[in-house]
Amino acid sequence: MLDIKDFSIFEAQNGFDFKGFLIKIGSYWKWFLLSLAITFTIAYQVNIRKEKIYAMETLISVKEETNPLFTSNTSLVFNWGGTSDQVQTIATTLQSRSHNELVVEKLQYYIGYLSQGKYNLVDAYGAAPFYVAIDKTKGQLSGSLIGIKFLSENEYEVRIPFGSNSVSLITYATNTYSTTSVVVGDFVKKYKVGEQVSLPFLNWKLQIKDNPGLYKGNEYFVQFNDFDGTVSAYKGINIKSDDKGGSIITLGMQGTNKARMVEYLNATVQMLIKRQLDGKNQFATNTIRFIDSTLIAMESQLKETTNELKSFRKGKNIYNIEGDGSKFSDKVLEYDVKKDEINRKITYYNSLKAYLKSSVDYAKLPAPSVAGIEDPNIVVNVSKLISLSTQRSEMAYAVKSEKIFRDFDNQMEAVKKVLMENIATAKEALQYDLAMVESKINEAESTIKQLPEDQQELIKIKRKYDLSDNIYSSFLQKRSEADIVKAANLSDIHFIDPAKDIGGGLVGPNTRVNYVLAFFLGLLFPLLMVFAIFFINNAIQNTEDISRLTQIPLIGVIGLSKESSDLAVYLKPKSALSESFRAIRSSLQYLYKQQSLTGAKTLMITSSVSGEGKTFTTLNIATVFALSEKRTVIIGLDLRKPKLFEEFNLTNEVGVVNYLIKQKTVDEIINPTHIPFLDVILSGPIPPNPAEMIMSDGMHDMIEELKKKYDYIILDTPPVGLVSDALELAQYCDVILYIVRQNFTKKEMITLLNNRVKRGELKNTSIILNGFQNKAKYGAGYGYGYGYGYGNTTYSNGYNEDDKPRNFIEKAIRKFRKFS
Repeated sequence: MLDIKDFSIFEAQNGFDFKGFLIKIGSYWKWFLLSLAITFTIAYQVNIRKEKIYAMETLISVKEETNPLFTSNTSLVFNWGGTSDQVQTIATTLQSRSHNELVVEKLQYYIGYLSQGKYNLVDAYGAAPFYVAIDKTKGQLSGSLIGIKFLSENEYEVRIPFGSNSVSLITYATNTYSTTSVVVGDFVKKYKVGEQVSLPFLNWKLQIKDNPGLYKGNEYFVQFNDFDGTVSAYKGINIKSDDKGGSIITLGMQGTNKARMVEYLNATVQMLIKRQLDGKNQFATNTIRFIDSTLIAMESQLKETTNELKSFRKGKNIYNIEGDGSKFSDKVLEYDVKKDEINRKITYYNSLKAYLKSSVDYAKLPAPSVAGIEDPNIVVNVSKLISLSTQRSEMAYAVKSEKIFRDFDNQMEAVKKVLMENIATAKEALQYDLAMVESKINEAESTIKQLPEDQQELIKIKRKYDLSDNIYSSFLQKRSEADIVKAANLSDIHFIDPAKDIGGGLVGPNTRVNYVLAFFLGLLFPLLMVFAIFFINNAIQNTEDISRLTQIPLIGVIGLSKESSDLAVYLKPKSALSESFRAIRSSLQYLYKQQSLTGAKTLMITSSVSGEGKTFTTLNIATVFALSEKRTVIIGLDLRKPKLFEEFNLTNEVGVVNYLIKQKTVDEIINPTHIPFLDVILSGPIPPNPAEMIMSDGMHDMIEELKKKYDYIILDTPPVGLVSDALELAQYCDVILYIVRQNFTKKEMITLLNNRVKRGELKNTSIILNGFQNKAKYGAGYGYGYGYGYGNTTYSNGYNEDDKPRNFIEKAIRKFRKFS
């Protein structure tokens, strides 16, 4: 039947041993050094292979510039916008796809120039002594590296490795891809500088730059990249406005090639200035385009009336014919000019109304002033509509928010409604003015009909000619005004500091981050391994493990012996290891005194499993008793696996078994040893029933007889965790020593020991920790106040015979400890 004490194993403390974990970490310091060496080496190799990252900036300002030729008397109005609106528009434009497409196309940044660096290919833009002028209408090899080696100043070699029989081509004129067949292997061919290269996969002329330097024998690479991918890479330009001045904008880029960034920053601003000025002149451009088309028609009409007037004057005295008709002619011309002005305004309004109803792009509207319209409501609203339409088309390439587009559409719709109302009102007034002018023209014409026919014909021809000439002159004047105003327009964007490479600008790579990461990873990897070992290894590590797992007293700690023989105390009686056994002897004498024992004293030494040092401990405890001139005998009771005889160079032919079967007497089985006062009784032949023999009455008789001859009787028994022999012998012993070996005995064995002690199977039990390592691996300082010691510790320096250092490293460590 199971005893409830059998379940005491569940009472064991399973809390995390933080101190033990730290000690364990310290014992694997070599792992940490090796791991840190590896991670720092990797970090160093990564850092030296990384290209340097530079930051370049340019500074611009946005200031609304007023046309210096614009006055209240100027017939055309072209200025529009505002600084606050333009800053946001500029920022959006600089990051738009359409803008960057123009810049990339202008600089041809989709062509990559590379050279072989120490560890990898580097961007050679600006440093390469050549450039290639490509035929954009023909396909170029896409993505692959094209090797160029200069054989001389005027000859170069093209080398292209083809891995398959088909390659991809890109045609930049249409931004389309295609494929062509090639021969697998290296394509190698020589060309002259400036010679046209016409291949199915390559179409260019290689030209040498001005002041190229020495380049003979150098090798470079050209790569044709995807146009859209290149544009996307430059859309991420950094834009920030000055907090103190909202009209100051800083443009910044980061990359590996300073020359490329400087040129792109300046080119993107120049392109922005051009586009902004073009947009600012859009009103004037539309007006000039409208005037030019009108002048062409008017020029034909004027030519026709001039020829007609010449034909009429031919063979006639024109002065006699004119007579008083000239005054009527001037008056009718005045009315005709007014009528033409009114008709042109009405025509403009009609075309504007139809345009507003049928179109959604208002960027091409001509200025109202071309029709002589000076109504400020009409002029301002048409200008505003052109501005909104232009901004909306610009944002279509950069902004994906439908809400922003709806806002623009709503604003333009509101302006359209106001403009339609203005048109209706203006047309009503013009219809009235037209009726008044036509009535005056009718009056004048009725008077003219009373003149002679020649005068009437002359007035009619001159009327047509003068009207055409007047209109033509008027349009020429307006076109001249438009050209002047357009030429005088200034961009609202100005360079403050153009981008320039003045040295410095290095911002990366941040090598410190890699080294910090290497440091933490170098600690983390071995730490995880130690952590796993700490939890996987369930063996006793130190005295604290024992104190947590049991209430059984720990009376001694024995260091790890480096001797080939188990008789360590006899061989080196002044060593620290010997002192640890003397400390155990003192503790045993105290335990015997507590029991008020007189006469011979018995001691049983056992453990959980084989290999924990029972025989080693038995021999050396017996030795310290014998060296103190106490008659001591060791009884080898491990009848299944005897090995005590090996240490004394004896044979195991006669022993305890022979006495128990009554073949020999006690005196016949006792073997004297070379150690004074120490005898040994071997186990003898291995019996078929060891447990029954130990339980026999003969064992009691042998112990009692030995008590008459010796002061100390020490029993070397088999492991209590494997067989029951030791439990049967416990009744003959005054004190039981249970051997626990560091990093060998499992913690579960201590729980089993607790159960045996609680059930009374083992009494007067104490624990000895055997095989304890030095403090560098497992820590020292255990046991202050317990009265026990151990070997291999600095506390023994000056009192004991230390082992001589075996090599140079041990000598150095000992010297370091001495002076530290």
